Amino acid sequence: MNSLDIGTKFHFGDGVMAIERAQDCTPIAEYAKAMHNEGRHGSGEMKHAAKIPFVILEKYCNDHNILFSELIQNKEHMQRILNDQSLSAFRIWPGRV
Repeated sequence: MNSLDIGTKFHFGDGVMAIERAQDCTPIAEYAKAMHNEGRHGSGEMKHAAKIPFVILEKYCNDHNILFSELIQNKEHMQRILNDQSLSAFRIWPGRV
């Protein structure tokens, strides 16, 4: 599985279906680290803050019961994700968003 591949598995039991999603996020974290180390943070007007894997965005949407369209349209959601210390491996520009 490469970093763009997202695996999906369906689990059934006791009348319940669960969907498991997986993505290899290591190459994305390595890319973000390389961009950061090279100082490729963007310009003063437009910072390249991070490269967040899709499965993390999908999990955020599920956890907050929102659609992806709301996630990308609502600045507060994106700020929350970008400033989350647990996602720092995916940050390129280290400043607070």
